[in-house]
Amino acid sequence: MFSKACEYGIRASIFIATKSSKGIRVGIKDVAKEIDSPEPFTAKIMQILTKNGIINSTKGVGGGFEVSPEAAKSIKLIQIVDAIDGNKIYSGCGIGLKECSEEHPCPVHHEFKKIRGLLLEMLKNTTLEQLASDVKSGDFFLKATNANN
Repeated sequence: MFSKACEYGIRASIFIATKSSKGIRVGIKDVAKEIDSPEPFTAKIMQILTKNGIINSTKGVGGGFEVSPEAAKSIKLIQIVDAIDGNKIYSGCGIGLKECSEEHPCPVHHEFKKIRGLLLEMLKNTTLEQLASDVKSGDFFLKATNANN
C-alpha cells in the first residue's frame, strides 16, 4: 500500500522517536541498520523527513537525528506518509486505473473507498509518540526477528 520509501520513513521516524524519548540522537548508520534499509536510501528518506520538519538533524560531534517528545505528541502518521508518498493513496484507484470514479468505478471501487477511508482516519489519529510507546513497551517491533535466535 505504501511505497518502500514510505515504509522505511515510518519505521525510521518511530525508531528515532523511541531513542529521542531517552535523550539519544542517532546517526544514519544506526537508523539504516535498525530499519533494514540500505544506508544511501535511508539518507535520502531522512532528507525528506528533515525537510518536512518531522525529524531534526544536528551536524557535528554529538549530532544525529532526533524528534523532541513534544513534537512526537503532535506529529501524525499522515504527515510522514504525505511527506514521502503524497496524498495519492487517499484518492487513487485500488487496481491502478488512471480513471476511476463514482460515475465510472472499477470492480473494487466501492470496497476500496471504504478501506481508504479507514486508513485515512488511522493516519490522521495516530501520533508518532503512540507508535514509539508501543515499540518501547516491547509488544511491537520495527523489524523481523529470527525465531531460531
